[in-house]
Amino acid sequence: MYLSAILAGFVTGAGLIMAIGAQNAFILRQGIQRNFVWLVVAICSLGDIVLIFSGVAGMGHLVRTWPVILPVLRFAGAAFLAIYGLMAARRAIIGADALKPANESAGSRKKVLLTCMAFTFLNPHVYLDTMVLVGSLSTHYAGAGKWMFGLGACIASVVWFTALTFGARFLQPIFRKPAAWQLLDAATALFMLFLSAVLIFNF
Repeated sequence: MYLSAILAGFVTGAGLIMAIGAQNAFILRQGIQRNFVWLVVAICSLGDIVLIFSGVAGMGHLVRTWPVILPVLRFAGAAFLAIYGLMAARRAIIGADALKPANESAGSRKKVLLTCMAFTFLNPHVYLDTMVLVGSLSTHYAGAGKWMFGLGACIASVVWFTALTFGARFLQPIFRKPAAWQLLDAATALFMLFLSAVLIFNF
């Protein structure tokens, strides 16, 4: 029973987290630059673990009870994504920090920490996915089974973030060309600004 709950949680978590999102785009860039990769994996994984188990414990009910929480997160997240998108657009235009992996221009430890936490906790969809959806699905299992379901979802997060962060290094040969960084930044800028608009106008 517990094994089936863990597997179900893993599949659910993987399906939710593997979709291309702002957080994954940020992680990809950090992985290519090999910049504080363990810190990125730790923050993203721990963030998901806390939210998932909070949802299993019933915190998803809190979000449903006070729906005003999500609009606040929505506009805060939209502002953050817009700023990050404009910064990426600037890098794409001027070619700043192209072909400079693993150095100061890639971001200090504090900057990476704060940015990673913002991508993790200023996204209202992460609360819907982890706390509300995973929390609700876990109720299909009795007793410790719901915690095993949450554990499976947590394992999926850890596996995905680790694979994405460290797998990105295999793209380094491509990003030895400054033009590749500019293309990545241009795509990131468009993606972040689009997500910001989605959050603002609630498409």
